[in-house]
Amino acid sequence: MKKLNKLSIIGYGAGDAANNLAFTTATMFLLVYYTDVAGISAAAAGTLLLAVRIFDALADVFAGRIVDRTYSKRFGKFRPFIMFGSIPLLLLSVATFSVPQLGESGSLLYAYVTYAALGLAYSLVNIPYGSLAGAMTQDPGDRAKLGSARMIGALLVGSALGIFVAPLIKPGANLQGTFTTITLVFVAIGAALYFFTVFTAKERVHRAVPNVTLRQSIDTLRGNKPLLMLCLSSFFFLTGYLALTSVQLYYLRDVLGRLDLYPVVSIVQLAVTFLLAAFMPRLVRGIGKKRVYIYSSLLTVLGGAIIFLTPATQVWIGFSGLVISLVGVLAVNIVVWALEADTVEYGEWKTGVRTEGITYALFSFTRKTGQAVGGALAAYALAMGGYKSGAAQSAEALFGIQVAAGALPAVMTLLAVLVMSKYKLTDVMHAEILTDIRARRESGDASKTAEAAVERSSAASTN
Repeated sequence: MKKLNKLSIIGYGAGDAANNLAFTTATMFLLVYYTDVAGISAAAAGTLLLAVRIFDALADVFAGRIVDRTYSKRFGKFRPFIMFGSIPLLLLSVATFSVPQLGESGSLLYAYVTYAALGLAYSLVNIPYGSLAGAMTQDPGDRAKLGSARMIGALLVGSALGIFVAPLIKPGANLQGTFTTITLVFVAIGAALYFFTVFTAKERVHRAVPNVTLRQSIDTLRGNKPLLMLCLSSFFFLTGYLALTSVQLYYLRDVLGRLDLYPVVSIVQLAVTFLLAAFMPRLVRGIGKKRVYIYSSLLTVLGGAIIFLTPATQVWIGFSGLVISLVGVLAVNIVVWALEADTVEYGEWKTGVRTEGITYALFSFTRKTGQAVGGALAAYALAMGGYKSGAAQSAEALFGIQVAAGALPAVMTLLAVLVMSKYKLTDVMHAEILTDIRARRESGDASKTAEAAVERSSAASTN
């Protein structure tokens, strides 16, 4: 297959930049927005994040089935969702950060409804977007480049938020006006980025079955052990990562007393991402995606341990732990998308049917479940420590923040490593699978396998 050109890779990365105008803004600031602006208690906010993010994870499965059942001859399976779902998604981000003062119950109900609607809209855009990578190329190096482009797009947005927005989150500031202005500007920027993706990132991988039945989707998932192991590992990893992300601002502001270091973290993340993007394809070819995932995760474990064990007075040691932890996260988040794309081919190899949508949906479901648990645990740690908005924090509250920022990420990421150590779909095995798939396709066996799967599904539906 012909190598991807630079415009296609950049266009794909632009899509995740657009995604993160909604997603990263929520993961970075929604908890602090709920507690410090909307007046929702930390405990209530934690329950909200848990419930809505689990709903959001279920929405991913719903979106995956819709994607697998849809096909446009002009735009393919995935790009129509990005075209028509992007504007509603961005407008719902504005609504989520515009909680009116309706009393405690009214404001909480509004927060539940708008965040749930945002999650559903995000699923209907992000599942097709994430699935698109596997349909653009099967080359490991190009997939690593797409993962790097995706991470750069996300980090450009995350860095901009950290550099320009996080320093504004201080007592006495007009935070509601700040969030309203930012999210409205993101509607225009995000729409332009999404449509750039639509017109540059195109599907090129052959598929024998354009419209996949429910039975075929289930069959491809049932025997896909590498996907299930990757999902479990990602659940643990995302639980730890979201705990850290949710309280990163609290850690810098309240524990270290250095909110001014937030932009520094963002700049470091951006620089490291560009460095990793340049070397990740070579690193993947040298040691393989699995080892990159494991070694990077161990960096996050080390960083989390430093955060948890370092006294608040040792600012630069604690800050170094935060940076080490985030470097590990960045590397994992680049390579994990290539690993997920590999599991699509594994499922196709086992069944003869290619199901990017439901495969990515299951992967995203477990990741979002991890995000839900991680965000909730972080909020509960704040509540158990007695965190109070706008007040000097007690020693117990500071300890709760350190648990969420350090201990939780370290423990959960270590569990992710233990699972991933048993992962069998190595780069060598994946290359053999691709060779076998191409040989079947050339001989006509792939279409026969697909036809047999359709017949099995039809028979099951009539019995």
